[in-house]
Formats: sequence, structure tokens, C-alpha cells
Amino acid sequence: MSTVDKMVIKGIRSFSPENTRVITFFRPLTLIVGPNGAGKTTIIECLKHACTGELPPNARSGHTFIHDPKVAGETETKGQIKLRFKTAAGKDVVCIRSFQLTQKASKMEYKAIESVLQTINSITGEKVCLSYRCADMDREVPALMGVSKAILENVIFVHQDEANWPLAEASVLKKKFDDIFSATRYTKALEVIKKLHKDQAQDIKIYKVKLENLQTLKDAAYKLQESIEQDRGKSEFLHAQIQELEKKVNDTRERIGVMEVGLKEVCKLQEERRIMESQREMLKNLRDKQLRELAEENEDTDEELKTWQKGFHENIAKLRLKELAIERDLKDLENVIKDLGNQYIQDCKDQGELQAEVKANAEVKETLELEIRRVFAEHNLGDVGTHTLSDDEVRILVNRVCARFNDLKMDYNHSKNANDAETLKLWKAVEVATNKYLQAESKVTAKEEKKKGLEATIMELDVAIASDSEKLSEHEIHRIESSETKANAEVQKLQAKMREHEYERNIDEGKSKVAKLDKKIKDLRREKDTESADDFLFRSKSDELADKEASLAKILADNNEAIQNALKGCMPDIKDLKRQVDATLSSSKVAVSELHQKCMDAQTEVANNASKIQETSSTLDKYRRDRDLKKKMLLARLNSILQQNVEVNDFPSQLRLSMEKKEAEKSQHDLADGMRRMFDPFEKMARQNHSCPCCERGFSLEEEDNFVKKQRMKASSTAEKLRHYAALVANAETRVQQLDKLRVVHDDYQKLVGDLIPATEAALKQLLEEKPRLTEVHEDQLGLLAHANAELEMVEKLQVPADRAMHLHKDIENVKKQLQELEVRLQGGRSIDEITGELASVEEKRDDLHRKVERMQEDYNHLKDDLTSCMLQWHTRREEKIKALNMLTEFNRKKAERQKVEDEISQATMDVEIYEQALGPAKREKERIELEHLEFKKAKTDEENICLQELNTFGKEADKLKNTAATVHKFVLSRKDEQLRAVNERLLRKKVEQEEKTAQLNSMQKEYATLKGLIGNQAELKRKIDDNLQYRETRNKEEQMREQIEHLEQQLVSKGELSVLEAGLKRVLSELQSLLSELNRSQGTIAVYESNIVRSKADLRQSQYKDIDKRFCSQLIQLKTTEMANKDLDKYYNALDRALMRFHSMKMEEINKIIKELWQQTYRGHDIDYIEIRSDAEGAGTRSYSYRVVMRSGDAELEMRGRCSAGQKVLASLIIRLALAETFCLNCGILALDEPTTNLDTPNAESLAAALLRIMEDRKGQENFQLIVITHDERFAQLIGQRQHAERYYRISKDDHQHSIIETQEIFE
Repeated sequence: MSTVDKMVIKGIRSFSPENTRVITFFRPLTLIVGPNGAGKTTIIECLKHACTGELPPNARSGHTFIHDPKVAGETETKGQIKLRFKTAAGKDVVCIRSFQLTQKASKMEYKAIESVLQTINSITGEKVCLSYRCADMDREVPALMGVSKAILENVIFVHQDEANWPLAEASVLKKKFDDIFSATRYTKALEVIKKLHKDQAQDIKIYKVKLENLQTLKDAAYKLQESIEQDRGKSEFLHAQIQELEKKVNDTRERIGVMEVGLKEVCKLQEERRIMESQREMLKNLRDKQLRELAEENEDTDEELKTWQKGFHENIAKLRLKELAIERDLKDLENVIKDLGNQYIQDCKDQGELQAEVKANAEVKETLELEIRRVFAEHNLGDVGTHTLSDDEVRILVNRVCARFNDLKMDYNHSKNANDAETLKLWKAVEVATNKYLQAESKVTAKEEKKKGLEATIMELDVAIASDSEKLSEHEIHRIESSETKANAEVQKLQAKMREHEYERNIDEGKSKVAKLDKKIKDLRREKDTESADDFLFRSKSDELADKEASLAKILADNNEAIQNALKGCMPDIKDLKRQVDATLSSSKVAVSELHQKCMDAQTEVANNASKIQETSSTLDKYRRDRDLKKKMLLARLNSILQQNVEVNDFPSQLRLSMEKKEAEKSQHDLADGMRRMFDPFEKMARQNHSCPCCERGFSLEEEDNFVKKQRMKASSTAEKLRHYAALVANAETRVQQLDKLRVVHDDYQKLVGDLIPATEAALKQLLEEKPRLTEVHEDQLGLLAHANAELEMVEKLQVPADRAMHLHKDIENVKKQLQELEVRLQGGRSIDEITGELASVEEKRDDLHRKVERMQEDYNHLKDDLTSCMLQWHTRREEKIKALNMLTEFNRKKAERQKVEDEISQATMDVEIYEQALGPAKREKERIELEHLEFKKAKTDEENICLQELNTFGKEADKLKNTAATVHKFVLSRKDEQLRAVNERLLRKKVEQEEKTAQLNSMQKEYATLKGLIGNQAELKRKIDDNLQYRETRNKEEQMREQIEHLEQQLVSKGELSVLEAGLKRVLSELQSLLSELNRSQGTIAVYESNIVRSKADLRQSQYKDIDKRFCSQLIQLKTTEMANKDLDKYYNALDRALMRFHSMKMEEINKIIKELWQQTYRGHDIDYIEIRSDAEGAGTRSYSYRVVMRSGDAELEMRGRCSAGQKVLASLIIRLALAETFCLNCGILALDEPTTNLDTPNAESLAAALLRIMEDRKGQENFQLIVITHDERFAQLIGQRQHAERYYRISKDDHQHSIIETQEIFE
């Protein structure tokens, strides 16, 4: 078995990072004592971390597990745990884990810096490292210790905070036990086997399908091979047939070739003859035509005509040369005349243009002079006189107009700059008002968003309240209370019934009677031969009569008082007892039912009264909150509007004063506005009329400008005053509007104070006065109902005694009759038959009594089961009642929260109204300033546009004058009048020259016409000679063509007839066609066979047919082996499943047996007989269990979680851990207990110490058993710290630096 030998601690929690603390673990007991906070639990934490690698709870990822650097005054601390232990095989192993904690700028950094697992080589004595990795160590150390990691964490080394895990929630308990049993691993193994079985079953189906597919492919491959062999034989036969046909076709083609050559020659000759005939016909027609067109047929020979034709060409050539020379001269002369005409036309054009320019210049000069006079007169620029203006005078006057335009332009710019400055000032005022408006609007938006959030909260609360109200109501609570009361009453009734019937005593009595009857039967059988049967029967009947009378008397004596109380002091005869009890029971049930109905009615009235009181109280609270909110809002709004402290009652007077102030400021604003409206028309009239608007005196240019500037200054100062008065008027109007809106709130406030609150208070007072009366009536009804229920229970209890008394009375009467008959028979003696009959009767009676005892035992068992069920039901109803009361409390809390949120919404609504009221004036002020800005800007823009339009008009006139003057000056500089005189002289000269050239052209044209007529006559003579020569040539060609045609006809006759040749060729072609058709048919057939062969071979070469036989065999083998493997998996699954079930049940039985023994040895109370762990399967066919710890008292069984005290919880958890260690730690004898006496009283602590001592005594022969106990209880330490178990113990304390130290001390005396 594995044990721990020694552990070194350094820098862990309160242990110093500078000094090393060593603790050696003794056998069988290592006792560690020390005060709270000394560092005892750190030892368990170090053991657990060294063995499993798990950090303790609340270690914050290791930050609190290592000594704090801030406490040590360092930026970095290091910790180390070194544990030496023996493995399950007895081998020494050292486990070293080192850590580092560094203080960073804003956080701590935890780091595991070294992990080593070492052992000593038994041969060489050297240290051998087994692992350097944390994960490997976390896995290897539990394996070396011979237990699982779950056992180390949950059984052997359990932290004090987790010591009570056996009574934790069901999910936590299930996880712990699943880890301890390794259930998850085995369940997963079963699931993997099941999944593998399922997958292989699916694979088997797939393999079968594949095998069928391969069988199909195999059959198809065989069919393809047979088809190839058949097609190959047919193809060879057709090849021989094709060779014979090809030979016949070649012979036939040779014959056709010879015949086609002859036919082609005949056709060629016929075609040549036809062509020649056609050419001869054309020549004949041409000859006839030439003959008709011939004017006269010349009789000279062809040589004479050709000689004349040759000389004719030389004469004609000379005439042609002369004609060409005259044509050239004519063209030159025409070009000269044409050039002269063009020059004359251009000069005429230049003459017209110059004349138009001179005339236009005169008109422009006249227009310029008129425009100058008009501008000077219109714009008051002075007098220019009536004489014609010279060019210099025009230039001077135009310059004066331009200078005046520049002066007006500077005046316009100055006015525009002043207007822009005023507009900018107004725009800044607009921005200020806009910012105020946006601030007010943002406040409204923020309050509205807050209101929306509160409304969403209200909706959520309404949903929750509606859900809770559906689940829970006052009636539901009363129903649950009634159910809990009934369940409790049923439990008490069953307990009373068990006490009343005294089942155990009656069963014991019945068993003793059965024993007596057995003895009597033996006596009867023994006396059957020695005594008289009648005498024996008489004695037995007498005994039986005495027993029954005694039983009846006992029943009547035991229930005498109850019968008199139930029957109102009356003691009826035994025969009428059952009837009167039943009648009394029926009347009691009716009375209880009526009283219960009256009690429910009274309870309903009380509940209605309470509901009305609550509703009226909430209404009154709401009215009071509304009153306070409205008062608060009125005061806040009045103080905000009036900027002074006033009371709510001052509201009407403040409203009246604000209205009077508004009217006064409005009259001042109207006066300023009238003055502003007077200044604007004066400026316009001065500009338009150039005179004073008041006295109508004419202005000079300078006086007009000064007057306009003065009017503008006055208008600007008046505008400042107007804006000031407008702001005052807007503020006063806003104040009045805000106060007027508060009038509705003030009226509501007065209504609440004067009407609603007093009326609601009166109604609440009336309901409160009525509540005690209704409560008293309800309590009286409850008292009557309880009394009636007590009487009913008392009568119900009498039913069983009445039934027994009735049966006993009947039995006594029967026995008496039998005794009388026996007395008569005894006078004559009894026979053996009578004794035998008596024996049979006694045996029958014994059997009846035995059956009655068994039935009584069954009734007792059923009653116990009913009691257990009723107790469970009672506990369930009590839990439902607690849950319902909690839900009701939560429901009321949500309603209160909803009311609070409603108040916040009301406050937010009022704030929104306040801010909106402030938003309205700000908006109107913004709009007023914007409107003033727009109106001012529009007015000044209109004025500027008018001025600009006039300025532009004057500028255009000045530019026009300037441009016109420049045009006139430019014309003078161009000297166009001189150019006009030069053009007139050129026109006269060119006209004379053009007339001379025209006369010369007319004489040359006459000479050219005479020469052209002479050349035309020579051409007519030549044409006649050419026609005679062409006619003779055509006639000769026709004769030659006729001779060639006759020669071709002779060749055709020698070749034969064309129709005979064609018929022979057609016959041979038909034979060839039939041979070719048969050949093609054979070739097509063989091609089909060959293509079938190729296709079949290609199909066989496909992957699906490749190695088909081999693949079929492999698939068949795979299918059979998989089927066999799947059957083996099924067997293994069932075997593993049964083994797991058997293992789990055996272990649970062993654990519960140990728990029961330890509990009965340790626990000193009498309310719990023993505890056990119940494991229930979570579903049919699953291997998942749910676990719960139950406590048993008698035959009752209750779940321990939530029903036990803190001490019982600690004791139960310790005992369960001890049982688990006893069961699972076969290879590990270690068990560490951290503060085992927590919450235990002195007797139970002493019992625990005694149990631990017994465990150590029992394990005395076990060499490797180790019990590690950590406690602060000195008394407990003295009880278990005895010298036969340990000679020393450890005391944990802290030094002056608050570092934990470990000291060894002698064991307690």
C-alpha cells in the first residue's frame, strides 16, 4: 500500500519563502493541532496539489496560493512543495513542484516553474527522473499511489471548504460519485462499443450491398467475355466473304472505266460540234447585220482598202495637232478673263464694305453723342451743351461717367459691408438662441429616454407580476396552507392509528395464540388416544370463551371513556354499539362539512377586507405621492420661472403680475418698431427723387450721400433697441405661457388636497375598523371547526373497536351455544370422530388466526407505508408552502418596485413637461430671432439687389459709352475713307481690260469651229472603209467554221451511238452498285461486331470489372469476418454491462454497510437510526445513476439534504468519506481529515474520536495505514492522541513575522 513519508513546504500561503518547513507523517496517526488561521489547512492543500496538481478552492488561479510578494516586501516570491511517498509497490518516489509569483505594474502573475518526479534506482542508487511535465505528473502520481485522481481529491485529501460535498446538490453529488466509480469512462466505453457495434452493423449492410453489387459485376463480366468470343467468330467469317466481293467489285470497276472513257470522248466531240454550230450561227448573224449596216459595198480589193486606211491616219494626226494648239490658247484666254472678273468682283465687295463702315461710324458717333447727353441729364452729372461734340470732348465726358460709376460702386460696397456686419450680429444671436433650444431639447430627449427605459422596466415587471399572479394567488396560498394542514393532520391521524391499534402488541399476541393453538393441536393429537374428545373439546371451548370474554371486556374498558364522550354520555348495548357509532360518524361528517364551508366564507371575507385595505392604502399612498410630486414640481417650476422663492398658494397672484408685465413691455416694443419702420422709406425716397423726403428740397450728390448715411445710422441704433425690446417681450410671453400651463397642475394639486385624499383616508379608516370583527368571526369558525374535527376523529377511532367488539360478541354467543351442546353430549361421552372433528376445528381456527395475524402484519406494513407517504407528502406540502410564501414575498417586492418605477415615471413625465415648457419659449425665441434675421437679411438683400441693379445698369451704360467711344476712335485710326477712294480707281481700270480680252476670245472661237468641221468629214469616210473590211473578215471566219463542223461529224460516226454506250454503262453500274451494297452491308456488319468486341473489351478494362474475382472473394471474407467480430462485440458489451452493474451494486452495498456501522457506533442522537446512499438509475436501459443521502428512522426514510443540522451534515460527510476510503483505497492507506469536529457537539465529537480509535485499532495489523487529522479542538486531539498510536504530534503556530511554523511536541499524557 502507498503511504506519504515526508513533505517540505516553502513559500506557500503563510509559510515563509525564506525558510523551509518539514513535516514527517507517522503511522498510524499524524496529529496536527493549532489555532484558526495558523496554516493547518495549507498542509492538506499542499498534499492535494502535490498528488493531483489541483489548486485549492478560491486560490484565484494560484495568486493566493503562493506567499504574497507585497507581504514579503519583494517583487517576486517563490514557493516549493516536495513530497516523498511510497508507491503501491513499496518504491520510494519524490514529487517536487516549484512556483513563482511576480508583482507586475497592475496585476499579479502566477507561474509553475519546475515539476519533477524522481525515484532511486535500486541497483545503482542514483536518482532517476520519471517526468518533468505537470500533466504527466498529474497523471502518474495517482497511478503510482494506486488510486484514481478522483479518490485523492474527494476522499483522501479533501479541503475543509469542500468537506461536506456528500450533502451538496444532486448534480455535484452525481459528478463526484461518477468520478469515484469512473462511471463516465466505463459508460463511454459501453457507448463506444455500442456505437462500434452499430457502425459495424451498418458496415455489414453496406458490405452485403457491395457483395451483391460485385456478384452482379462478376456475372456481367462473364457475359461480356462470351459476347466477345461470339462476335469474333462471326467477324472472321465476314472477312472471307468481303475479300471475294472486293475482287468482283475491282473487275466491274475496270470495265466501267473503259466504257466511261469512250463515253467521255463521244460527249466531248458532241460538245465541240455544238459549240462550233453556235459560233457559226453567231458569225452568220454578225455577217448579215454588217451587210445591212453597210452604206455602200466597195469593189476594191482588201489590199487597196488597207493602203488608203494607213495614209488617212497621218492626215488626221496633223489636223488633230492644230486643233489642240487652238484649244490651249482658248483656255488660257478664258482663264485671264475669269481672273479679271474675280478681281473686279472682289474690288466691288471691298468697296461696299468700306462704304458700310463709313456710314456705320457716322451713325455710332451720332448715337454716342445722344447717349452721353441722356446719361448726364439722367444722373445729374452736369450740362454738356447743344453743339456737336468733338472726339476729345467725347473722351472727357466718358471718363467723367466712369469716375461717377466707381464712386457709386464704393458707396455700395460700404453699405453692403455694414449690412453684412449687422446680419452677422443677428446670426450670432440666432446661434445663441439655437444652442439654448438644443440644450433644452437634449434635456427633454434624455428625460424621455429615461422614461422609455422605466416604461420598459414596468413592462418587464408587469410580465413577471402577471406570471407570478398566474402561478400564485391568495386562494392558491390558502389552498397550499390547507393542503399542508390536511397532510399534517393525516400524518398525526396515521400515527395515532398506529398507537391506537397497537399492531405490534396485537401481532405478538396473535403469534402467541397461534403458538398456543399449535400446542393445543399437539395435545389433541396426543390425547386422541388417551382422553375423551368431548371432554377435551369442552375444556378448549371453555378456555376460548374465557379468552373472548376477557378480550371484549378489555376493549370495552379501554374505550369506555371514548364511547361515552362520542355518544354524549350514553353507553349502548353491545349489539347497538356499531350502529350508533356509524350514525354518530355520519352526523359528525355533515357538521364538519358545514363548519368548513362557513370557515371558508369567513376566510374569504377576511381576505377581501385585507385586499381592499391594501388597495385603499396603495391608492392613498399614490394620491399622497402625486400630491408631493405635484407640489414639488410646482415649487420647482415657479422658482425656475420666477427666479425667486414662492409658495404654491402664491401661484394666482404671480400669474396676474406676469401678464401685466408682458403688456407693458409689448407696448414699448411696438413704439420702437414704429420708429424703425419710419426710417427705411426715407432712404428710398431720397435715392429715387434726389430730394429731401420732408421739405422736398433738391439734393446735390454730396448732400444725398450724407443724408443716406445719417438715416442708416439712426436705423441701426433703432434696430438694437427693437431687438432688446423683442427679447423682453418674448421672455415675458414665455413666462406667462409657462405659468398658464402650470394652472392645470395647480388645479390637480388643489383637487388632491381638498377632495381625493380626505375621502380615501375615511374609506381606509372604515375598512380598518371592520377588520377586527371579521377576523374574530373567522377565528371563532376555526375553533368550532377544530372541535368538530376532534370529535370526528374520536368517532372514527371507535370504528375499529366497535367492529372488534361486535365480532367478539357474536363469537361468544356461538361458543356458548357450542358449550351447551357439548354439555349435553358429555353426559354420554365423546367418540374418536368427535375428537378428530375438534382437532380439525382447532387446526382451522389456528389457520384462521395465522391468516388474521398475517393480514394484521400486512395492514401494519401498509399503514407504515401510508405513514411514510403521508410524511413525504406533508414535507412536500410544507416545502410548497415555503416556496409559495417566498414567491408571494417576491411578488409583493416586484409590486413595490413597480410602484417605485411608476413614481419615477411620473417624476420623469413631470420633468419632461417642465423641460418641454421651457423648450417652447426657447423655440419661439429661436424662431423669432431667426425670423428677424431672415427679415433683416431679406430687406437688406432686396435693398442691395435694387442698388446693385441700378449700379449694374449705370455700369453697363458707362461700359457702353466707353466701348462706343473706343470703337469711334479705332475707326479714325484705321483710315478707311482713303482705302475707299483707292478701291474705286482699281475698279475703273479692270473694267477696260476685261472688254479687250473678250473681243480676242470671240475671234479664236470662230477659227476653232471651222477646223473641227473638217476633221469630222474625214472621220465619216474612214468609218465606211472600216465597215467594208470588217464585213469581209466575218464572212471568211464563217466558211472556216463550217469545214471544222463537218470534220467533227465524221469522227462521231466512227465512235458509235451515244444512247447505246450509255445503256451499257448503266447496266454495268447497276451490277457494281449491287456488289458495293453487299460489300458495305458485310463491312457494316463486321464493323458492328468489331465495335461490340472493342466496347466489350473496354467495359472489361473498366475499374469496376478489374480483378472482379479477387475483389469478390475479398469482400466475402470481409463480410464474414465483420459479422463474426460484431457478434463478439455484442457478447463483450453484455458481459461488461453485467460486470459494471454487479460492481456498482456490490460497492454500494459495501459502502452502505460500512456507513450504517459507523453511524450507529458514532451518532449519539435518537432521531436517526442510520444513513445510507441511494443510487437510482436515471432511466431504463441506461447506466447513469443519481445519488442522494437518506436518513432512516424506523421505517421512515427522508432525504438528508436540507433536513439535517450542521453537525449531522459534518458527521454524515465524514462517515461517508471513511466508508469510501475503506472501499476504494485498497492500495492506499492514507486518509486526511481537516477539522472533522466542525459543528459537532461534545458527545458526537467524542463518538467520532472513539470511532477513529476503533478504526486505528482495527488497522493495527496493517503496516501502511496512515490517518492524518488536523484540528483546533484540543479536547478532540487529546481523545485520539494516545501513545499507542503516536509518540509525537505537530503544533502549527505563527512567529513574530506572521509566518507559519511547525513544531514537534510530545503526545498528550
